[in-house]
Amino acid sequence: MTSIKRALLFGLLIWLIPFAVAFVIFPLRESSRPLFESIMPVAIAVATVMFGVLYFRRVTRQHLREGILIGLIWLVMCLLIDMPLMLLGGPMQMTLSEYISDIGVTYLMIPVITIGMGAVVGQRERTGT
Repeated sequence: MTSIKRALLFGLLIWLIPFAVAFVIFPLRESSRPLFESIMPVAIAVATVMFGVLYFRRVTRQHLREGILIGLIWLVMCLLIDMPLMLLGGPMQMTLSEYISDIGVTYLMIPVITIGMGAVVGQRERTGT
């Protein structure tokens, strides 16, 4: 792992930015649910790409491995931060099934993005392009 501090900070921000977006657009959840559900994955993708790019700037070797690790760390962080808010008696009062189908599956894009980034950066390093 290149930097655990950066990894944890970026993971928190990857959770926080979409949370802030959701907070701002929350009225859409009732008035235009499909639009709300379309915006949220975009917010997660933008945050993941942005912090993935910043993270990979300091990675000098084993890019694919870093992509796998960082993606899994960020995924787990988002799930753990969500637990007290969405489950466990939090304000959203979701069941585990509701959470997984509404939010949890969307977080799977995080490691998909970081693994893809790691693969591309690693390939470019090997070929010199």
